[in-house]
Amino acid sequence: MDTLTLWQLAALAAASALVGFSKTAVSGANTISLAVFAAVLPARESTGVLLPILIAGDVLAVLTYRRHAHWPTLLRLFPAVAVGVVAGTLFMLWAGDAAVRTSIGAILLFMAGVTVRRRRTADPGEGPVAGTAPPTAAERIKARSYGVLGGFTTMVANAGGPVMSLYLLSAGFRKLGFLGTSAWFFLIVNTSKVPFSVGLGLIDAQSLLLDACLMLFVLPGAWIGRRCVDRINQRLFERLVIGATVLGGLQLLLNP
Repeated sequence: MDTLTLWQLAALAAASALVGFSKTAVSGANTISLAVFAAVLPARESTGVLLPILIAGDVLAVLTYRRHAHWPTLLRLFPAVAVGVVAGTLFMLWAGDAAVRTSIGAILLFMAGVTVRRRRTADPGEGPVAGTAPPTAAERIKARSYGVLGGFTTMVANAGGPVMSLYLLSAGFRKLGFLGTSAWFFLIVNTSKVPFSVGLGLIDAQSLLLDACLMLFVLPGAWIGRRCVDRINQRLFERLVIGATVLGGLQLLLNP
């Protein structure tokens, strides 16, 4: 903290507030926060600083939307996510920052394109929360694919938000079901990442001291998000999620 300028601290504070906003309004917008943290701090170390801030946002999101989660979807995702987290941990042992950022940026842009195409051809509906039919084989394969990729990207760069956002959109989730399922998903996944991050040296006493200061800005961001979400219709909500994903992907890809 002693080496950070006032402007750098202000940028980190704004990015922390955006984490709170993204958790209660537009999931995927925190890829901007990821880019800010990686620009101000060393890219590898920034993931360790950002993780506790994300967990604080996850707690607020769960308190707000806990009743809207779709647990069958979560239970299908978690085994694949665990595989992705382990793979991401092994990747972090040897991969450089540039390789991590470039590969994840390309993945996010590709998946955003796939999601846009699927949404244009899909029939409108209420999503899985409103239905009772068991998942098809294709849906199970899609869940596993997104789960592994989500676990991998969240471990190496805290970039699992856009991946899961795209999966939930492609599955037809409506706004509240989307936010509730996403809230529980990331609270559980991000908490499980803590031992891996500590083992990799990404979380230490210095990073936690900085986190203690920055977490103060997560709460007002979450409050603003909660106030805004009821004013955002479903179509605009989906466009904002995809737009935030594309912006974050471009930031990662163009600034390796």
